[in-house]
Amino acid sequence: SAFDTKTGLRVAVKKLSRPFQSIIHAKRTYRELRLLKHMKHENVNCFTVHVLAFVHRYLVTHLMGADLNNIVKCQKLTDDHVQFLIYQILRGLKYIHSADIIHRDLKPSNLAVNEDCELKILDFGLARHTDDEMTGYVATRWYRAPEIMLNWMHYNQT
Repeated sequence: SAFDTKTGLRVAVKKLSRPFQSIIHAKRTYRELRLLKHMKHENVNCFTVHVLAFVHRYLVTHLMGADLNNIVKCQKLTDDHVQFLIYQILRGLKYIHSADIIHRDLKPSNLAVNEDCELKILDFGLARHTDDEMTGYVATRWYRAPEIMLNWMHYNQT
């Protein structure tokens, strides 16, 4: 983490190591930056980009406490916490889907939660605009959507 002197807030810094090492990494980096550049929602991890060198890129985002995967491993959530977290996930997804974007890698480790139980959706590296060509094999196995498991090459709104 770091301290943003412009906003006075602590922020998270994600270094994109060698984002252009291969065509696949370059496309993934480009898609993630292109999609997130236009997103402004309290349940989506928005960012600013800082260019320090041609080889390295840094994403500066809100500082969150932990990801949901680590939280559920360490403690039992109350029903109220679960309900509030699911509500925020659905709000974030509604916003993302209303922008015609499909995340394609939604899982507990891509959901960040702070000490106030505020949730943000992370990691848009596999996300696609609905107009883009889709690859069938994405997402972590245990969290794959049915349409990915069935290897559908094109998604639709249904």
